[in-house]
Amino acid sequence: MDGQAHAARTMWNCLHDWWTMLPKDKRSLAAADAAIRQARKEIDWLAVLPAQAAQAVLKTYVQAWKNCWEGRADAPNFKARLRTAMSVDIPQGRDLQIKRVHRRWGMVNIPKVGRVRFRWTKDLPVGKLADRENRITGARLIKDGLGWHIAFRVQTLESKPAPHKGPEIGIDAGVSLPLALSDGNHQDHGRPARLLDGTADRDKWLNPEEKAKLLRLEQRAAHRKSFRKPKERSSNRLNHTYDQIKQLRAKATRRAVDWQHKTTTSIARQYGTVVVEALTITNMVKSAKGTVEEPGKNVAQKSGLNRSISQEAWGRTVTMLTY
Repeated sequence: MDGQAHAARTMWNCLHDWWTMLPKDKRSLAAADAAIRQARKEIDWLAVLPAQAAQAVLKTYVQAWKNCWEGRADAPNFKARLRTAMSVDIPQGRDLQIKRVHRRWGMVNIPKVGRVRFRWTKDLPVGKLADRENRITGARLIKDGLGWHIAFRVQTLESKPAPHKGPEIGIDAGVSLPLALSDGNHQDHGRPARLLDGTADRDKWLNPEEKAKLLRLEQRAAHRKSFRKPKERSSNRLNHTYDQIKQLRAKATRRAVDWQHKTTTSIARQYGTVVVEALTITNMVKSAKGTVEEPGKNVAQKSGLNRSISQEAWGRTVTMLTY
């Protein structure tokens, strides 16, 4: 799976260079498809990626440009190895061959990998439950610090919901109080944004034991990194320590997203109209360092505030509340 994910990322980067270097009159889906086919024939490690997954990379890249032209996103760019989430798309639902083998586990067929067990967390339209109007159309494999995860795409018919006749509410986002509602029904995750010394708590979603473990791992990583010479590859021990740090970070992110999902679902069920404070978050988290000629003031305090704002992820909360 790692090989397929790296091949998909490299396919995106090669496609991006090919697309941006060609004149506009020579760019087309047919030419891009021919270039991808040729690359998979000539480069062995690109052929690790299944043909359908390679076509999905092309479709995603073209859609990224459409989102840019319509003002919904920035232009596509280069995907760096260390800053890009590893993922592989499986666009054909018939290739998955999903089967439930246990109350908690299921089996799925991954192209060029084989049968893989996954945790069954939600009912899926498989077997007799599947039909033309309710079926699985594909899946996407994503890797984070806790390992590989699979997300299935399901096509289904849903009835149009009735108008929600609940009360109106206004929401003010904050740091000390994440979501302050105008009727006093404030939503708080119970994790302080500041420590006793007044500094920002960047690991507030971890318990004390996990925080202590994270501190030990960071110190161990810094110690092992001190022995690495410039331009020398990291040792296996250092990479293992980095993986342990990623696992704790991923666990904290999961807890934050879980709280946001449950809180926004509760608000959407209780209220009919929700008005959220319009915040320009990118401007709020700008650094106060300033310039050499005009240095900023209270830089450390502003840095801690920026970190606290980023941890609350107000934009993600509004996105969840919207859908």
